[in-house]
Amino acid sequence: MQHAVRSRAAIRTGLTPVPRPRTQSVASLMDADALRVLHRAARALLDDLPDLTDRLVALLREQEPAYRTALTKDPTATWQEAHRSLRHSVTSLLDPRGARDAARRCSWRIGAARAEQGLPLDALLHAFRLGGSLVWQRLVEETSRTAPEDVRLLVHVAADVWNFVDEHCTLVADAYRQTEWQLGRRRENRARLLAAGLLDGTSRIADLPEAAQALGLPEYGRYYVVAVTGAPPARSDAARAVLPPGARVHWHAGTDVDYGIVLDGADGADGADDDGLPGPAGPEDAPDAPVAGVRIGIGSAVDGLASVGDARRRADTALEICPRTGGTVCLADHLPAALVASSPELGGALAERVLGPLLRLEAADREVLLDTLTTWLDCDGSAQRAGERLYCHRNTVLNRLRRCEQLTGRSLARPADLVEISLALTARRVLRD
Repeated sequence: MQHAVRSRAAIRTGLTPVPRPRTQSVASLMDADALRVLHRAARALLDDLPDLTDRLVALLREQEPAYRTALTKDPTATWQEAHRSLRHSVTSLLDPRGARDAARRCSWRIGAARAEQGLPLDALLHAFRLGGSLVWQRLVEETSRTAPEDVRLLVHVAADVWNFVDEHCTLVADAYRQTEWQLGRRRENRARLLAAGLLDGTSRIADLPEAAQALGLPEYGRYYVVAVTGAPPARSDAARAVLPPGARVHWHAGTDVDYGIVLDGADGADGADDDGLPGPAGPEDAPDAPVAGVRIGIGSAVDGLASVGDARRRADTALEICPRTGGTVCLADHLPAALVASSPELGGALAERVLGPLLRLEAADREVLLDTLTTWLDCDGSAQRAGERLYCHRNTVLNRLRRCEQLTGRSLARPADLVEISLALTARRVLRD
């Protein structure tokens, strides 16, 4: 222990209310005597260091449950750690300046090592204070045994002994917290890399158990991915709002898009239909949370963490067909649009082939016909309801529809033509957005 022994007030005698200041020679003699007594006792402690270590280990086993576990796992390593710490502490009594750096390095290494092992910091600090108490107790015992009249001189070095203990408790706590922070950062970075690998579909099979542990998710289960883009503060709140209450999810933040890996179903095994889409506990039951400028795409479910990459691609598709103004799109509810978005070249070709004559009309005329056609389809083919929505007579709707048939060469009464027209309108909307 480091002890830059400082002068103490003179020992008071009698009932004098104000202590008389010592002369420099008296103070120097008293400090020298105190150091002589301290060094004599410290040398005896060094000679009996193994026994001192045994006593400290016994105290730790008796008083500190965390150390009982450590002693059960590796008693030799724990004993050697205590022995090194005590040796540096006692050596510092004899040579404060020369032993200071080595003692500090020893305490720092112990703090860092115990943080890596997960020993509680309170237990570690308790161990250091127990060690300090034991050293002081043995100094007093040794002096009482060999020179009882000198025990009173130890009072003059007591503060320095305990200052050393406090200094090294602070040091070991700093080492512990810094190492704990570094370990936390490494765990976070590793979890981020593992999550990125899952979402990219580049994870190795051997990494899946580690990924499951790091993300707090089971390796096997049903998963879907939520993709969110928009202003960072708003998109975080909006994304959480669309998930079912209590959903288990790991969020992976990105520059433009955040991804949530969501465990589907209440127990991670149910909640999905045979078609691979989320079941009753899935995302289509989550409330829509429209936030201006925030777009949310919810993909369909897959089996296991190994397939999260597929779920991410489905979420990206859902995000792609989400309106640019904001909103939430669940892929299961927009499969035709998803088909178009997954192959924009074919979607564009389909729109041109089916709607080409309409698209080449004057803008005003073109938009009237396309809006009428889209509204009629949205109204399940009812000209009456389409007219009410467009604020025109049903006959006007029918006349516009007939003109659409003439221009496109397709009949709205023919199922195959109706499918083409519907997909072409979807392609135009999705690709235009």
